[in-house]
Amino acid sequence: MKPLLTVSNLSRDFVKSLDMVAKLLNKLGQDYREEIVHAVDDVSFEVFRGEIVGVVGESGCGKSTLGRMVAGILPPTKGNVQFDSSQSQNQSIPDALRTQMIFQDPFSSLNPRKRVIDIVTEAPLYHQLITPAQKHEFAAEVMHRVGLDTEAMRRYPHQFSGGQRQRIGIARALAVSPEFLVCDESIAALDVSIQAQILNLFVALKDQLDLTYLFISHDISVIEHISDRVIVMYLGRIVETAPIQAFVKKPNHPYTQALLEGVPRLEVGKRQYEPISGEIPSPLSPPTGCHFHPRCKFATPRCKTEKPALREIAPQHFSACHLNDEA
Repeated sequence: MKPLLTVSNLSRDFVKSLDMVAKLLNKLGQDYREEIVHAVDDVSFEVFRGEIVGVVGESGCGKSTLGRMVAGILPPTKGNVQFDSSQSQNQSIPDALRTQMIFQDPFSSLNPRKRVIDIVTEAPLYHQLITPAQKHEFAAEVMHRVGLDTEAMRRYPHQFSGGQRQRIGIARALAVSPEFLVCDESIAALDVSIQAQILNLFVALKDQLDLTYLFISHDISVIEHISDRVIVMYLGRIVETAPIQAFVKKPNHPYTQALLEGVPRLEVGKRQYEPISGEIPSPLSPPTGCHFHPRCKFATPRCKTEKPALREIAPQHFSACHLNDEA
């Protein structure tokens, strides 16, 4: 089975150039240099049609940057993202529209000066997927699909609740008939009761429209609920990827184990919670070798100097840890 999406050696650096003062001071003998943030560092993975692949990790690990590169919003510094359009059911859709993104904050991602009907139909009209005469009927159909009252099409985004605004964002993404959705913390800004409704909507839309998801979240319980497979990121790198059952029951990488130990469980009795020691190192100057070694209780001298390879330790289960070489 061929993957629908292939990400190969993807990297993204953000460079802060020197200002005029720093350049002047350098001429006077100082040694100011450009600051480079290594947001995503040599990431490779595949996503197959119909999958929901979760991406999890602490804030600052590069999840959102990865999602924006997959969606085509950010160009990579190195590597590439390939979408297999030969698997598409609708060959008339331009390749640029096949992947869409749903953002974390539904308020800031919607144009406050436009009515909902214009927000939903702007892209289909621009790409000539519909005609102006079809605008009202098309918007009503898309809004009904995401559970919104079609009579609200004439309202502005500020007249809706947070959950309703997120449904508008989903409707806008679905309006161009995508096949792959990148959901970047798409429920993080919502109340817990509304989060469950939006998650159920994502699952229902997947079945109805044969969608594939890259679902980015810092909430492991959400990832466990919705994902078929999980990618764990730390400081720009993938440290583990596994089917959801193996991720929950047999986490391999020390970082993954530490993340899961912090998730509350009903079946677990009273216990002493031990957070991951230390702070995430700065992506301006990441640690050598394994990025996690300064916080890892199993670290060896090898971890400080040699980058561990992401290798298969079980069927479809990959981990980047030197401890696997000793097993």
